[in-house]
Amino acid sequence: MKVKVIPVLEDNYMYLVIEEHTREAVAVDVAVAKRLLEIAGREGMSLTAVLTTHHHWDHAHGNELTQLHPGLAVMGADERISALTRKLAHGEELQFGAIHVRCLLTPGHTSGHMSYFLWEDECLDPPAFFSGDALSVAGCSWHLEGNMQQMYQSLAEILGTLPPQMKVFCGHEHTLSNLEFAHKVEPCSDHVKAKLSWAKKRDEDDMPTVPSTLGEEFLYNPFLRVGCRLSSRCTGGSWVNLGRNDPQREPAHLMPLWLTGST
Repeated sequence: MKVKVIPVLEDNYMYLVIEEHTREAVAVDVAVAKRLLEIAGREGMSLTAVLTTHHHWDHAHGNELTQLHPGLAVMGADERISALTRKLAHGEELQFGAIHVRCLLTPGHTSGHMSYFLWEDECLDPPAFFSGDALSVAGCSWHLEGNMQQMYQSLAEILGTLPPQMKVFCGHEHTLSNLEFAHKVEPCSDHVKAKLSWAKKRDEDDMPTVPSTLGEEFLYNPFLRVGCRLSSRCTGGSWVNLGRNDPQREPAHLMPLWLTGST
């Protein structure tokens, strides 16, 4: 399984997830249909389905490509998604050739935000997680719908059950600003310092900073580190001694009233 990262618009990412043996591909968050189809055609890919994380135009406007591909399935959890043909439920599993998909509802940014966990059986590559605007590298998204407890559960409880080696592909390139905030939260963190230095070099070279891994995010993302006394203080939370995957965590008041990240 190969993931093609496609920068579009001002700072968005859309993706093609490719089954390398068949060259069939699943698209994620199609913002610009023409660019996606040009790349798929140039690389000899056959598009089989579209997965959309949420209804915002910068993630779903390109779903108009169904006009050029009648019968192409456009899937998501929100009826507001453009050209939606199939509404998905939390925990639902799909399969496209050898590629498996588990649908994970991650509300907070929007009430119908769905993230996607993808893997191939008997594949040495780590699984991939497409987080849309729920989680970004070293940050998370603006809270627009739902409530803070939902956002906390999406980040800490749903993501916390997933494997640390999982690659995280987010919806926006906001890594540098997120890490600058993370450095203010934990100024002594070697993990934050190293990632910030790396991100600055990537920015200078005009290169993407995706993917990260979930294990890395737990080292430098302040919104996944609310169990740390300093992170909790700086993100507006009440500190409790929480470990990853701890069923006794207390979600109340752990998320801030504002969130760094994407729109």
